[in-house]
Amino acid sequence: MGKTTNVIIATAAGFVAGILMAPKSGEQTRKDLKKKAREMKVRANGKAETLKEAARIAGDDVKVGADKAGKEVDGMAKSARKSAKVVAHEATVLSEEAKTRAGRVVGEAKRTAAAIKKDTRSVR
Repeated sequence: MGKTTNVIIATAAGFVAGILMAPKSGEQTRKDLKKKAREMKVRANGKAETLKEAARIAGDDVKVGADKAGKEVDGMAKSARKSAKVVAHEATVLSEEAKTRAGRVVGEAKRTAAAIKKDTRSVR
């Protein structure tokens, strides 16, 4: 049990013990007990309403936080998709450039090989 519950129980027990020990008539004691029971019920209902309101507010805060987090995640996902498209485009451009350069190197190698072959024939 929580501290608040323990305090309420101890208070109620103390009150009942005090009423039972007081020099009052049985009828007066019963009236006092009923009155105190009503007061405790009103207090408990007030506390319950306060707790319900606090729980509602906390729930609303959690929902707002979750909504913000969801929007943030959506934004990051969009940014990641955009970045992925940019990287894919850059990779395509670089791949095409590499093919072009490789073609030039192959062409130069073929020309060099042909020139060497021609030179070796003329030396013979």
